[in-house]
Amino acid sequence: MTERTYGNWRRPTSPGIGQLGLAGTILLLGGLVVAVLAMMFSLVAGLIVLLLLGLTLAPLLFKDRHGRTLLQRLIARMAWRRGRSAGQHIYRSGPLGTTAHGTFRLPGLAAASTVYSAEDSYGRPFGLIEVPSTGHYTAVFECGADGAALVDTDQVDTWVAYWGSWLASLAHEPALVAASVSVETAPDPGTRLAREVEGQLKASAPTLAQEVLREVVNTYPAGSALVNARVSVTYSAAPRPGAKRRDHAEMAREIGTRLPGLSSHLGMTGAGEARPMTAQQLAEMVRVAYDPTVQVLIEQSQATGGSGLTWADAGPVAAQESWGHYVHDSAASITWGMSEAPRGEVLSSVLTGLLAPHRDIARKRVTLHYRPHDPATAAQLVERDRRDARFRVGGAKPNARDTVAVAAAEQSAREEAKGAGLTRFAMLVTATVNSLEELPTAAAAVDVLAPPARVQLRRMYGSQAAAFAAALPIGIVLPDHLRVPQAIRDAS
Repeated sequence: MTERTYGNWRRPTSPGIGQLGLAGTILLLGGLVVAVLAMMFSLVAGLIVLLLLGLTLAPLLFKDRHGRTLLQRLIARMAWRRGRSAGQHIYRSGPLGTTAHGTFRLPGLAAASTVYSAEDSYGRPFGLIEVPSTGHYTAVFECGADGAALVDTDQVDTWVAYWGSWLASLAHEPALVAASVSVETAPDPGTRLAREVEGQLKASAPTLAQEVLREVVNTYPAGSALVNARVSVTYSAAPRPGAKRRDHAEMAREIGTRLPGLSSHLGMTGAGEARPMTAQQLAEMVRVAYDPTVQVLIEQSQATGGSGLTWADAGPVAAQESWGHYVHDSAASITWGMSEAPRGEVLSSVLTGLLAPHRDIARKRVTLHYRPHDPATAAQLVERDRRDARFRVGGAKPNARDTVAVAAAEQSAREEAKGAGLTRFAMLVTATVNSLEELPTAAAAVDVLAPPARVQLRRMYGSQAAAFAAALPIGIVLPDHLRVPQAIRDAS
């Protein structure tokens, strides 16, 4: 039996001459018209206009291997220097910090976030994360995924089909703006195993049996890993431009009615039992991400009735962002972003190596972000993408990539016409280690893991703190936090 393959991921393009795009092409044509008019009065003036036009368009023509233009790199470098000069790369909280009332609020994009406690229509408590700057509310599921080990290929294909159906259904969710899947691997401290064994151990049991169980508790966690899978869904309080923004009570009621359906459908995707995370669980998750050394303390506290950690105390005591890495409390991290999806066709196991634990990385988090288009927008986008792809092969000698792009665009349009969804996606990979000296080894490990996964990763230079927060399943939708004008993004 032939194993099923997957593919046909496409990056949106805009019509234009060469690599200029639509905005760059308009600028080129407008500049040429101005140059011709200037030459009618003075040849020198026309040449000066052409020189200025060339200097303006040059940053749009030179791209690195990740597809980033010189203009994008210059903007990133200028933004970094501006933020560094203002001291925005340094964060201090607590009694000696700058946060209000001596709390340990989250830094950066999540600084103003708040968590509310609510119940879904099944009576299950869940935490609702609010990001006021964007008006987004996020609920998070904790999943008990078993993985694909010793699972038949037909079952894996069925899971993938249901996952595609779940993503397509998100386009019909009112006010939903984004979803994410985060798979985190970390060393198993063994406290959960010890708690389970001690709870089941009888004093009247044979001495040999008790000694064997205690030896298992002491030896089993060594070298083993803890894998956590979490799925988040993010809704907008103002689903339409100009609409009145709803408060957290309204959003809690609305989202609470949808969580049971979403969690039941997730169970058919291989995610296992998906339960909404409570406000305390969300705070503990974020606290451990910023300071991994507290994981054992939190689990020990849970064994005695709960840690009592709140969202206001979930952030780090200190954090400092550098150009290529991020130091937070007792750990240091590097975050990469996917610059190119796998080319061609891949198998369902393509990300297995990237998701698996690695001995050179203390904690690794791989997060996939999804932003579904509604059906009306999807139809317009696939048709526009098909026209743009055809425009690029209109020359006398189209290259092979443009020819393949036309076939892919045609296939996407046909599938959308048959009812398939259209979803934008991105990937963030965060590697966390216990000291700065271990960062080069972790970076080398990620460089080795990326090629078998068929993805091209780019280190998020100049935005490590924002990328670290976005890799957490807390509803940080990065495109909604950008301040770069849309025209510049289109030109780039």
